[in-house]
Amino acid sequence: MGDWYLIGLLAGLGAALGVLFVGLLGAARTALVVALVAAAAIAVGIGFLVDNYDEAIAGGLGALSGTIGARQVVGGALRRGGTRGGTAVLVAGVALVLAGLAFVPGLGYLEALALPALGARLRARAAQRYAGLRILARD
Repeated sequence: MGDWYLIGLLAGLGAALGVLFVGLLGAARTALVVALVAAAAIAVGIGFLVDNYDEAIAGGLGALSGTIGARQVVGGALRRGGTRGGTAVLVAGVALVLAGLAFVPGLGYLEALALPALGARLRARAAQRYAGLRILARD
């Protein structure tokens, strides 16, 4: 295939690792830092095993984008009453699908670009506190 395929593959695998670790560790700030460091370290290691620094950088950037993208989804699920275990299982399944899709030529790049955009879109659409029923709460 070529070098472009391996770079896209590692970007997609890094994104899947970022999603996986955020799902496993949660969306608190310290958990996000730990998830990012763990996902980036593994993705960079895989990148160096596969070829050289191009793939390692792509894996690290993919891990960053996966972590950023999954933060809003996992945080929202946990805030709205989802259990940590159930959220982790569902997000791990999504991460497995993302890792599989990374092997399709070109989709790894798309994953690395789409996940932060999805997180930003969800953040913008997040429900603000609804003030309409506070009037009824007065005694």
